[in-house]
Amino acid sequence: MGKSIRIGGASGFWGDSMLAAPQLVAGGKLDYLVFDYLAEITMSILARARAMNPEHGYALDFVTTTMRQSLPEIAKQGIKVISNAGGVNPQGCAKALEELIKELGLDLKVGCVTGDDLIERADELRGRNIKEMFTGTDMPGDLMSMNAYLGGFPVAAALDKGADIVVTGRCVDSAVTLGACIHAFGWKPDDYDLLSGGSLAGHIIECGAQCTGGLYTDWAETQGWENVGYPIAEVEADGSFTVSKPEGTGGQVVVGNVREQLVYEIGDPQAYILPDVVCDFSRANVEQEGVDVVRVSNALGRPPTDTYKVCATYRDGYRLGLYLTIGGIDADKKARKTADAIIARMSRVLEARGLPALTETSVEIVGTESSYGPHARIKSPREVMLKLAAKHPLAEVLAAMLREATSSATSMSPGTTGMGGNRAKPSPVVRLFSFLLPKSEVGAQVHVGAKTIDVEVASGTPLDVSAIERPLAPAEADLGAKSVEVPLVALAWGRSGDKGNNANIGILARKAEYLPYIRSALSEAAVGAYFGHILEGGVDRFDLPGIDGLNFLLHDILGGGGIASLRNDPQGKAYAQMLLDHPVRVPAELAARDHLETFA
Repeated sequence: MGKSIRIGGASGFWGDSMLAAPQLVAGGKLDYLVFDYLAEITMSILARARAMNPEHGYALDFVTTTMRQSLPEIAKQGIKVISNAGGVNPQGCAKALEELIKELGLDLKVGCVTGDDLIERADELRGRNIKEMFTGTDMPGDLMSMNAYLGGFPVAAALDKGADIVVTGRCVDSAVTLGACIHAFGWKPDDYDLLSGGSLAGHIIECGAQCTGGLYTDWAETQGWENVGYPIAEVEADGSFTVSKPEGTGGQVVVGNVREQLVYEIGDPQAYILPDVVCDFSRANVEQEGVDVVRVSNALGRPPTDTYKVCATYRDGYRLGLYLTIGGIDADKKARKTADAIIARMSRVLEARGLPALTETSVEIVGTESSYGPHARIKSPREVMLKLAAKHPLAEVLAAMLREATSSATSMSPGTTGMGGNRAKPSPVVRLFSFLLPKSEVGAQVHVGAKTIDVEVASGTPLDVSAIERPLAPAEADLGAKSVEVPLVALAWGRSGDKGNNANIGILARKAEYLPYIRSALSEAAVGAYFGHILEGGVDRFDLPGIDGLNFLLHDILGGGGIASLRNDPQGKAYAQMLLDHPVRVPAELAARDHLETFA
C-alpha cells in the first residue's frame, strides 16, 4: 500500500501518434501502459465495421501495429497494458491479441471486459418509452450501437485474475487508469476520495499530450512538438499523483497546462459523475514540483450514482462539407456570393425534381473571423476559404450538390481555386441518444483464459446536486481610483471542449489575485452575450478555488456536436481561445506593475 505506480498514457483517441507507445516503453520506466481509443462517434464506426465483418468492430491497428511493434519489449519489462480498443467487439480484440502473443512466442495472459454492449436490448428498452436525457426525445428505431459506460472495477478484476493485457469495450476514459490503481492499491468501492484521485489521474492523461504541452494557451513557450512527450502519471496510494514525461522529449509539464487539462470537457466540477464515484475537483491542488513535474492532490469524492450513462448512436441522413479557396480583391464578398448561388442552384434542382429541400446548410468564410460573429476584426481580406456544408436525407442529392459547387470554378467568382484531387463526398450523419439505466440492469463480466467472472459493482445512490455545498465567492474586485482594460489572456489560461451539443470553457487565473477581476468580467450573462451569435441555450458558471479557476458550461452551442454538426469547429476547440480576447478591467497600478498588455 505504500508504493506508487507509474502509468503511461499512450493514446488520447483512435488515430493518435504512432510514436507514443514506443516512446513511453523506451523511456517511461512504467508499470502500466494505458490507451484510450473510444468516443461516441468511434463506436458507430466500429459498429459499421462489425456489421460488415463479425470478427471486426475493434481498433484493428491496436493489435496489428501498436502491440506488434511494442509487445516484445512490454513483456520484457513486465509492463501491464490496459486499453478500451475492444470497441463493440472486445472478445474479438482479445482473440487477436492471443494469436499475436502466440505468434511472437510470448507468455502473456489476456483479460477481456464485457457487459457494456446493450444493442440486443434495443427493442426492449425502446418499449419502455425511454427518453433522451438532454432533449427528451423518443428513442429512434434503427440504432447502430448502444453501450453503457463501465468503470474501473472490472478492469481491476481482470488484473486481479492475472491478466497482463486488459481490453474493454465502452468504459469511461479514465477507467483504464483507475482500474490499475484499484488493483495496485486495493482501493475499495467506498474509498471515494481515493477513487476520485485515481479518476483525476486518468482524466489528466487520457488525452495524451494535451497535458504535456499540447493545446497550451502559452503555446509559444512549448518547444519540440515533433517529439512531444507523452504523459506519465505516478500515482500514490493516497490518490495524489505527479504528472511528467519521458526525459529528452519535447513539450513541457507545467502548472498552466495541467490545470487546463483538469477542466477539459467537464461540466460541474463538484459533480463530475463517473460509474465508480462522483468526483469533486473544485478544491484540487496543482503545483509545480520540479522541471517537467507537476503534483496533483486533494481530489474529493462522493458515492457513485445508481445509474449508468448509456449512449446509443443512429443515422440521421447525410451531410456534405466542402472547401473552396477564393483569392483577390473583396475575396470575402465573392465567397459569400458563391455560397448563396450554390445553395440557390441546388434549391432549383431539388424543386425541379420534386425532392425535399436541403435539411440544413452552413456557410463560414474562413479568414474573415466568421466564427467570432460580431467580434470579428478582419476587414476586406484578399484570400479566404469558403466552407459550405449541407444535410439531406439522400446521399445522391448531396453528391449532386458537390457537382454544382465544383462548377463554381468556371461559372462564378474569379480567383476560385483549391488543391485538386481531394474531392469531398457525402457521409452519414451520426447522432447520439443518451439515457440513464439502473446499474442493477447492467452486468459486467471479465474473461481471462477459459474463466468468466461476474463483477459486482456498487449499486450507488441518487445524486442530489442541490445539496452540494458550493465554494464561497471571492471578494469583489476593487478597481481603485483608476482602471484599464486588458485582454483576458494576460490574466488567465483557458481550454475548451465538447460534451455532445454542449461546450465547456475552463478559465484559470495565472495569479490568484487576478481571479476577482476575471470573475467580475466573466459573468454568465457576459459569456452568453459574447457567444450569442451561436449560443442556443444558457450558460452555467462554476468555481474551482483550488486552482483559481472558473468553468463555464454553454448549452446547445455546437450545432448538434460531433459529426452531426456542420460547423467548422463542431467540438468547440477554439472557444477558449476566442474568449481569451474578452476585456477585463483591472486597476491601472496592477497593469503597470505586471506589465500587462492593455486595450488601446
